[in-house]
Amino acid sequence: MQDNATEVTAAGIARLAGVGRAAVSNWRRRHADFPKPVGGTETSPSFALAEVESWLRKQGKLAEVPLRERVWQQLAGHPDGALTALVHAGCALLLIHERPTVWLHVSAGSDERLAAMLPAALDEVLTARLGGAVEPTVHSGRASDAAEAVNKSGGAAGVNRSGGTEGVNTAHPAASLAPASPATPASPATPASPAAPAVPTPTGPQLLPSAPLLRGAAELAAEVGARQAFEFLLGRHLDANPRQYTLTPSELAGLMADLAGPARTVLDPACGTGALLRAVDVRPGQELYAQDGAPDLAALTALRLALHSRAGVHGAAGDTLRADAYPELRADAVLCHPPFNERNWGHDELAYDARWEYGFPARTESELAWVQHALARLADGGTAVLLMPPAVASRRSGRRIRADLLRRGALRALVALPAGAAPPYSIPLHLWVLRRPDRTPATPEVLLVDTGRFAGEGRGGPDRAAVRDAVLDAWRAFERDGGPVERPGLARSVPVIELLDDDVDLAPARHLPPAAAADGAEELTAVRERLGETLRLTVGLTPPPAVQAPHARWPLTTVGELARGGALVLRTGGNGGHARVPVLTDHDVIAAAAPSGTLPESEEEAVLTEPGDVVVPVLGGGAVARVIDEATARAALGRNLVLLRPDHAALDPWFLAGFLRGTANNRQASSYASTATRLDVRRLQLPRLPLAEQRRYGARFRALDEFERTLRRASRLGEHLVRGMYDGLTDGTVTPD
Repeated sequence: MQDNATEVTAAGIARLAGVGRAAVSNWRRRHADFPKPVGGTETSPSFALAEVESWLRKQGKLAEVPLRERVWQQLAGHPDGALTALVHAGCALLLIHERPTVWLHVSAGSDERLAAMLPAALDEVLTARLGGAVEPTVHSGRASDAAEAVNKSGGAAGVNRSGGTEGVNTAHPAASLAPASPATPASPATPASPAAPAVPTPTGPQLLPSAPLLRGAAELAAEVGARQAFEFLLGRHLDANPRQYTLTPSELAGLMADLAGPARTVLDPACGTGALLRAVDVRPGQELYAQDGAPDLAALTALRLALHSRAGVHGAAGDTLRADAYPELRADAVLCHPPFNERNWGHDELAYDARWEYGFPARTESELAWVQHALARLADGGTAVLLMPPAVASRRSGRRIRADLLRRGALRALVALPAGAAPPYSIPLHLWVLRRPDRTPATPEVLLVDTGRFAGEGRGGPDRAAVRDAVLDAWRAFERDGGPVERPGLARSVPVIELLDDDVDLAPARHLPPAAAADGAEELTAVRERLGETLRLTVGLTPPPAVQAPHARWPLTTVGELARGGALVLRTGGNGGHARVPVLTDHDVIAAAAPSGTLPESEEEAVLTEPGDVVVPVLGGGAVARVIDEATARAALGRNLVLLRPDHAALDPWFLAGFLRGTANNRQASSYASTATRLDVRRLQLPRLPLAEQRRYGARFRALDEFERTLRRASRLGEHLVRGMYDGLTDGTVTPD
C-alpha cells in the first residue's frame, strides 16, 4: 500500500528502463494503459512507482528493477521529501549496522507493525551512538524503557528524544546559509541554551510512509553493507541537487585534517555533510563533535559519522555562533568550512560574547567570528584549520583582529590554494592554520604558502597531489625545525614584525620572493628551443592541399544502430567505483589533456577506458571526439562523457572518431536549451564503408589529430615564452638586449 505513495518522474522511468526520455514520451502517447500521472505538474508529471514497475514488466521492458535504482527511486519520490527519507533510511541503517537482530525482529510482519515498533528500537540505538550530543543524561532512562518495550511487548509507540512528537525538521538545505531563530545572546554569565539533538527519533506515523524504503535499504545493506548503502544514497542525493549544497572536496578535507594532525577530540562547528570529520584519522577513544544550522545536514552528518567509525559521535542542530552546542568543549582540533560573507551572523546580539578574545568582528567580518569561535573551542596548544575566502586576509575592516592574532601567536600559517580547489571554483581560497597559544612565542613567525602555480589548465582543476605535497612539506618543516622556511615562489616563514603595518595584509603572494630563476634566461632559452622544434614539426605535419571531390552519397547509419547491432558498446560515465583511479573529465577530452578529475568512491563500478575507445563529451556544443591511447587508458570515465568501444573487426576507431567530429553531424544530433547544448550521441551518423576504406579515412583523421596536438603544444610553449619574457624583463632577471 505504501509503495504506491512513492512517485517517479519521466526521467526516473527512463533511468529504470535504460532508455531516453523521448521513449517514455512515446510510450505515454502510444499506450492507452500507461500509468496516469499522480502528481507533479502538467509539464513535469510524476507517476506511482509501483504502477510504473508493473507496466514495464507487463510490456517486457523491464525484467527486474535493479535494487539500487528501486531504493533510490523510493527515496527520491518519498511523499515527505528526499531529505526526510534519507534521515529515516540512515536511522534504519544505523540500527541494522549496530543491532541487526533487533532490526530483524521489528521488520517482521506488516508495514504498520514496523512503523509501530521501530521508534523504540531507534531511540535505543540513537541514544547509544548519538545521545551524548546534547544533555546525554536526559535520555538514558528513556532509552532503557524503549529497549524493554521491544524485548517484552514487541513494539511501542514512538518515543522522541527531543522530548516531543515532532518529526525531523525538513528545512531546505539552503538553511545552512541562514541563521537560526535568534537566541539569547551568549555571555560568560548567561550561556546560550543548548542546541537541539541532531537526530530526534521519528515517530510511528512519520515512519509509516518510509516503510517500503526502509525495507529496500535493508536489502541493499545486506548486499553491500549498511555504511556503503547510506553513502550510496547520500551521494546520489548530493549529485541530484548540486546547487543546493556547498561541499568540501575530499582531497581538500584530507589536507585540512593532515594540517591539524592527530587528535582525540575534533569539532566541526559548520559540519555540512560531514566531509571534514570523515577525513580525520581514526584513533582509539576518539570523540567527534558536529553542529550545523540546517537540521537535516546535522542529522545526516551524525548518522554518517556513526556508520563510518566507532568514534563517539556528538551531533547538534543549531546556529553555532548564536547557540553554541558545546560551550564547555576544549578540543584538540577544529576543522571548519564556514559559510562565507554572512551579514546576519549575530553581530548585534553577540557584542559582549566572551569568544571575541582578539577583537569584536565587524558586521562584514563573519569569517573572523568563526576564526575566534574555533580558537575558543580549542584546548591550549590545539590546532584549528579553516577554509576562508581570500578577502579575509586583506580587508581593512579586519586588520586589528589579524594584527592581534599575529602578535599573540595564534595564526601559524596561511595557505593560498589554486583556483578550482573548492567551491566557488573561480576564486583561489585560503587555508588558515591557527593554534591556541599556550605561551607567547619568543620569535613569532608565520608560514605563508602560495600554491597558485599548481592551477590546472582550463576547467580541469588544480594538481591536487602537488598542492598537498607542497603544503605538507612546508608545514612540517616549519613545525619540525622551528626555524626559517624558504621555498622561493612557494613558501616562506615571515617574521610577524614584517606583517604588522597599517594594512596587516596577509595575502601570501605579496610576501613571497619570486621563484629562483625558474623562468630566467636559461629556462627561457630552453623554452625557445622547444618551441622552434615544435614549429618545425608542425610544418611537417601540415595536411597536404585539399583535393576537390564530388559530393559523396554514402549509405548512412547511426551510433544507436551500430550499438544495437553489436558493432560497438556504448557506456556513460560518472561513477567512481571502489578504488581511486584517475578520472577523465569532459574538459580533459576537449583540451586533449591527461586525466585530471576526481569522483567520490561508489559501489557502482566505474567505466574504465581502454586503448582504442572513442570518448565524446555531450555538453557544450563542440564537435569533439578523442581516441584513447596508452597514456589515457585505465582512467575512470567522468560525468558528461559517453564512451564508444568499437568492435575492431567491424569499425576502425579513428574512422569513427573522425566522422563524429563533423560540424553538420553534431548539429543534427544536438538539442538546445536556453543555456546549454546537449549532444545525443546515439543520433550521430557515419557512412557504411568497408573496413579497408574505413582505415584509409582513419589514417588521415589520425594525422589530423597529431597535427592538432602539435599546434596546441606550440601554443602553450609560445604562451610560456611570452609570459616568461615579460616577467623576466619586469623583474630584472632578463636584459632587454
